[in-house]
Amino acid sequence: MNHGTYQHDPFAQIWRLALDPATAIRARRMFARVQSTRSGEIVVKHTPEVARDIEWFMQRFPLEPFDGASADFLAMAATQHRETEAAIARILTTPSHQTSFPPDLMKTPRDYQVQAYQLVRERRRMIIGDELGLGKTLTGLLTVIDDDARPALVVPLTHLPRRWVTELNESLPMLTVEVAKKTKPPQHIIDGHLPDVVVVPYSKLAGWAHALAGRVRTVLFDEVQDLRRGTVSDKGRAAAHVASEASFVVGLTATPVYNYGGEIHNLYDIIAPDVLGTREEFIREWGTQTYGGHVLVREPAALGEYLRREGLLLARTRKEVGRELPQVVKVPHTVESDPAALTAITGDAARLAEVILAQGTTRQERFQAAGELDWKVRQATGIAKAPYVAEFVKMLLESEEKVALFGWHRAVWGIWRRELDAFRPVMYTGSESPAQKAAAEDAFIHGDARVLMMSLRSGAGVDGLQKVCSVAVFGELDWSPQIHEQGIGRFRRDGMDENNPVVAYFLTSDEGSDPPIMETLQIKRNQAEPIISPDGKLLTNATVDTDRARSLARTVLANHRRAA
Repeated sequence: MNHGTYQHDPFAQIWRLALDPATAIRARRMFARVQSTRSGEIVVKHTPEVARDIEWFMQRFPLEPFDGASADFLAMAATQHRETEAAIARILTTPSHQTSFPPDLMKTPRDYQVQAYQLVRERRRMIIGDELGLGKTLTGLLTVIDDDARPALVVPLTHLPRRWVTELNESLPMLTVEVAKKTKPPQHIIDGHLPDVVVVPYSKLAGWAHALAGRVRTVLFDEVQDLRRGTVSDKGRAAAHVASEASFVVGLTATPVYNYGGEIHNLYDIIAPDVLGTREEFIREWGTQTYGGHVLVREPAALGEYLRREGLLLARTRKEVGRELPQVVKVPHTVESDPAALTAITGDAARLAEVILAQGTTRQERFQAAGELDWKVRQATGIAKAPYVAEFVKMLLESEEKVALFGWHRAVWGIWRRELDAFRPVMYTGSESPAQKAAAEDAFIHGDARVLMMSLRSGAGVDGLQKVCSVAVFGELDWSPQIHEQGIGRFRRDGMDENNPVVAYFLTSDEGSDPPIMETLQIKRNQAEPIISPDGKLLTNATVDTDRARSLARTVLANHRRAA
């Protein structure tokens, strides 16, 4: 019995299924990505996986092709999906054999890097989420060796172009490279005269995307978590534009999820649109929304397993690839705090907390109050404990040659600089220029600076610190556990003294923002780590959560009432 017809629209890249009513009901239940429907017709966006699903659906409900071209295309696309699936399984399960790379490749890649190269060639769009320090820069550059992968675009954080140029010159000196100097491309780029590799930081991508879209064949998004907010930002829209017409698109990061699991959809929506459906489909199939609009993944381990099985995520640990380093020693330590700094904001903080928790306020009012409360309470907490943090660092420097000190607020750094002036502290935060950051690196690694004060969210990907320092102090905390892991990863990497494990001190107070932050970190770890962990388990120990702004607001009000 024939239940209807199917037709492929090559211009819109959709499938039209004209079905009898009963079959249409079943098809709508199966095909989650229905774009639009009318009586008896279903429209589904084409992917090779959808073609194979249609083929499978027709085993139960036979359909006639609208024309011969539709039948041929369905068979071709379904076969393509089967072959890709088989190739991915072979690459993931069979020990990597050395691919024949050009003789002028100056570095010999490791087997796991070759495996990543092979998977990119087969899958074309994916995220490489290997653990920090496993050489993702060289892994990324392997993908541009083939002629059909160039010209290539590398998109790093603002402070990292120099590292990419160095790695390129050391590994593939035969390739030409150009780094974006201004927010707009020069005329020769606009005219289409591109080098083999062009390096454009995220901060300049919006101005360059139009000139590069359709011209670069490979796009490498370094520290791709910088796109976690998706296409709501200029850089996100620019990233999606330039990626849409590339043959190969790869995201490189050890921390694809900073906060909530829904961020992974934003990344794939740019790198490989449709693999996780629309945002609405993703929420329906995988997640749920919180009070603050964040998307939580119900089963992050299952999502991670699906992404790995489909070849969309390759995330290896050091243990998996046989390059283990000593585990980090994490030491939580409570320090004293000066109540004066917190007392000074008590009234304002309580007022903002009431706005956040009140039923009658608008979403915008709660959003603004949450941002202001977070800034006020976290800064006051950092100031309150800053002198005691500095004293703790002084104590460490009696036995340690160098210490890295992580913070967030300039007022806090000011206290630390004054208290630690004898140790020649240098700054590596979001305010310094790339040249100033490079000078700070050099003074800490090669000079007499004994304290490197880093912003919690600066310096991702920085290499070389591990050669001179194995002690990290978190004098202020971040809401995201992955930020802390990124910080630790700057010291636990190849080149460290393996007889001297990294020690990370988390200095917290019993007042202010520290208690709710410590609680909130758990839900984010429960979202992030099972997605990238090969066994679906948490990578380290943790605590418990609720929504961050409401948690902080409840803490502030409770303290205010006790004080009153």
